[in-house]
Amino acid sequence: MIQSSLLVGFYFFAAVSIYLGILSLRGGIRFVSYLRSESSKPLDEFTPFASIFFPLRGLDEGLRENIAAVVSLDYPSYEVIFVSDDENDPAWRVVAETRAGFSELSVPAIHRVIAGPASNRGQKVHNLSVATGHAHSSSRVFVFVDSDARPQSAWLRSLVAPLRDETVGAATGYRWFVPARGGFASHLRSVWNAAIASALEAEEQKNFCWGGATALRRSTFEKCEVLKYWRGTVSDDFAVTRAMREAGLAIKFVPQCLTPSIEDCSLRSLIEFTTRQLKITRAYAAHLWKAVLFGSVIFVITFFGGVALLVTRAFLQLPVATPLILLLILFAMGAMKSHLRLRAVSAFVSDTRATSSTSTLAHLTLWPLASALYLYNGVAAAFSRRIRWRGITYELKSPNETVIIRKQKSEARDQRSG
Repeated sequence: MIQSSLLVGFYFFAAVSIYLGILSLRGGIRFVSYLRSESSKPLDEFTPFASIFFPLRGLDEGLRENIAAVVSLDYPSYEVIFVSDDENDPAWRVVAETRAGFSELSVPAIHRVIAGPASNRGQKVHNLSVATGHAHSSSRVFVFVDSDARPQSAWLRSLVAPLRDETVGAATGYRWFVPARGGFASHLRSVWNAAIASALEAEEQKNFCWGGATALRRSTFEKCEVLKYWRGTVSDDFAVTRAMREAGLAIKFVPQCLTPSIEDCSLRSLIEFTTRQLKITRAYAAHLWKAVLFGSVIFVITFFGGVALLVTRAFLQLPVATPLILLLILFAMGAMKSHLRLRAVSAFVSDTRATSSTSTLAHLTLWPLASALYLYNGVAAAFSRRIRWRGITYELKSPNETVIIRKQKSEARDQRSG
């Protein structure tokens, strides 16, 4: 009797999960189609003078290579403004050493800004707010990049080009985690993050900005009062997204700006990073947090509950064919979406480690664990709004109120920029 009731419950959740899986697969196919259509379009030659804002705090893995990539972009005229809260931040030494490796004529103008400590908002947001005031008077485009991002040569051209259309408020890319040496936690983080990347699409009114690869016209930045939206917030990109939406401006996703973050992580930093992302999402876009929580609850109950049911029925020598087929259908749909997504992304992320046999296997097989991790993250976000980000602990009171609980000195760290 109990087995019969469990089986009926499993069939119900399996039906819901397969329906949601079909919708997810359709979304993945749209993502792939958009990437392919964008890759066939010629690049618009719109290259006004641009200011790139590069916030620093501590030593990211591969920071030297990331800085070198930003100061050697294929773009006619731009400046790079590095900004940190602390003049003794160890990242400044890396900036100086990397800069010394280039000749004077081969790099753009480089500026150094010390923003000082934040008091009532995220340190990164404070740093960017101060740094934008140091842009050259002739700058027409503001571009934001993260210190753990490694842009490819045409990244800036691709990111700025859509801004020729003045109905586009912002152009954005997104991160793609590439494990540097590998490891379970690093691959799982890449799989977890890939699910968010494929939420970006052709429908520009539904897109969101990622602070690691976002460009706005300077006039748009000022007209939309982005600095006002940054007051009291810890998330620069959610605030910019909100500013664009309230101004009725589109956000263009640029597949060519899928930006590699080449680094590894521990299991502890994986959980810290992913949970922080969901806590930030709950604070600034609660409807997205609810959707993630609902979807992951349904999937985890169905898939992992189904596996437990399957093992139990096999042990009791009861029929298992139908639940096994349903589980295989669920797994096949998820694996298919992951495979299509990875193949499409490989056209834009040139690092071969992103599509190595190990990375491919991880994307095909680890996505159920990524869904379980989303459930953990979502539940954790329901009970706490406290996050630790680059050595600083924040309490996210509301979208416009952030309390700094504790701050540590900048140092080499095992946590990501997010």
